[in-house]
Amino acid sequence: MSLITTGGKTEIENLLLVIIKREVKADAFLWLESKLDAIKSEDNSLQLRMLFAQIPRFTGKQIVNLKAAELTVINALLPGYTLQGWTLERLCRVWVLMQIPRENKMSYLKKINELFESAEMNEQVALYSALPILAYPEEWIFRCEEGIRSNIGLVLEAIMYHNPYPAYFLSEGSWNQMILKAFFTEKNVNYIIGLQERVNERLATALNDYIEERLAAHRTVNEEIYKLLV
Repeated sequence: MSLITTGGKTEIENLLLVIIKREVKADAFLWLESKLDAIKSEDNSLQLRMLFAQIPRFTGKQIVNLKAAELTVINALLPGYTLQGWTLERLCRVWVLMQIPRENKMSYLKKINELFESAEMNEQVALYSALPILAYPEEWIFRCEEGIRSNIGLVLEAIMYHNPYPAYFLSEGSWNQMILKAFFTEKNVNYIIGLQERVNERLATALNDYIEERLAAHRTVNEEIYKLLV
């Protein structure tokens, strides 16, 4: 089961590279490119983790300037997915993740899991943003579920906003937990892909309880919640 074809992933990877070359200073790109052989050849993830951590120092954290055509291509390859509003370090980190050799499944999973285990906030944002384009997508379900339990707003938004992975891979229970968390934390649920398509009775029951609690406490209720009641 996969969200995107191998050819689609290659097209996205190539497009990210075009954007990175345009947005990153020449010396910073040379530095980034010089690290790729090491992360592709190493058995452990030492060089990868070092590179992942160092990227912002060389690329900066400015918002990426995207062309309308680029946004259109991304959405065509992976419906709902967008790079709009991404920082340059986030974009570079996601591209680097796509450079990790994936032929050896155990090695691939180990390297990315080690990144998750040591990631600071912005690194987590990049990792969760990459879920739809990582190899072996079923293997990241538990990481997605783990991220939903986070109290870090940017991490939650990386999972919830314009990210097709949760709608495609989460179980009903985990999906419901994410939607409830979105309302609890006052996220913009209109950015959640699959929101209407995955409406279910258990979610509706939980949302009804949530509404009753809010009203009993004389608190406002997000109008979007009523669209999910079946």
